Amino acid sequence: EVQLQASGGGLVQAGGSLRLSCVASGFDFNDYTIAWFRQAPAKAREGVSAISSRFGRAYYADSVKGRFTISADNAQNTVYLSMNSLKPEDTAVYYCAESLSSIGLYAHDYDYWGRGTLVTVSS
Repeated sequence: EVQLQASGGGLVQAGGSLRLSCVASGFDFNDYTIAWFRQAPAKAREGVSAISSRFGRAYYADSVKGRFTISADNAQNTVYLSMNSLKPEDTAVYYCAESLSSIGLYAHDYDYWGRGTLVTVSS
């Protein structure tokens, strides 16, 4: 059974940093595509960043390029999202998800989802 567990959210002031973790189990972590999505109140779910060992690539939404970095620790079955220079508009519930076949930032391409972790950025 594929399981994804996101953690690391919290309250931070604008300009601050947080690192989110997504611990994965139930699939071969040498062959993965994992992404971070976020959903703010009353807004659609938005793709933030994705990383794939399968395709050897990483993607970022324009809104986070230069501020967020996605990385993976295969030994720990964990994908990280390091978030710097946080802005109030980054406030959202952040989810990690795994795709069996694609890479990108479209939610419909992802097959398994973890529970979210809340990030709140105060101004």
